[in-house]
Amino acid sequence: MALFSRSADDKAPIESEPVGKRTPKQSEQVARNRRPLVPGDRKEARRQVQDKMRAERQKARLGFERGDEKYLPPRDKGPVRRYVRDFVDARLSIGTLAMPMMIVVLVLTFINDPQWRMIANIVLWAFVAVVVLDSVLMAWQLRRAIRAKFGQKDAKGHGWYATMRAVQLPFMRMPKPQTKLFKYPE
Repeated sequence: MALFSRSADDKAPIESEPVGKRTPKQSEQVARNRRPLVPGDRKEARRQVQDKMRAERQKARLGFERGDEKYLPPRDKGPVRRYVRDFVDARLSIGTLAMPMMIVVLVLTFINDPQWRMIANIVLWAFVAVVVLDSVLMAWQLRRAIRAKFGQKDAKGHGWYATMRAVQLPFMRMPKPQTKLFKYPE
């Protein structure tokens, strides 16, 4: 038994083949990465950075408008939220008329006749009641549709999201509507 030598049954180390490129020396890496800390033309460099940022923001905005999952905020992400958006966009909601109705009522309140003001006030509150009823009905229908498609666990928490989307005019909705009116998602 040899104390400081290799035993007979030990195997010699296997020579391995080099894989890929050799590791560059530190001096080569430093030389490759060397560039001025401050660009030669600061205004030009700043303009290039601004152009790059503007292009990235434009790309993100267009992606958000199209409903691309990558660019959506967490509030709008997921297949259930997409289904909710499509459901609301396919439905003709009374809440869509909320903004134009508020403008009409606002104009009627400027009329000096107290009778017209009273009529405008009654019309406003009646319209608000109808919008609330329509929103409750829509949330109930939506919950049933989500439960049928995605299951029980995903059925809650989408009513307010749907209501807020339903009271916006269709051209103001973000992400933009992906479905036509009365073309409900499967």
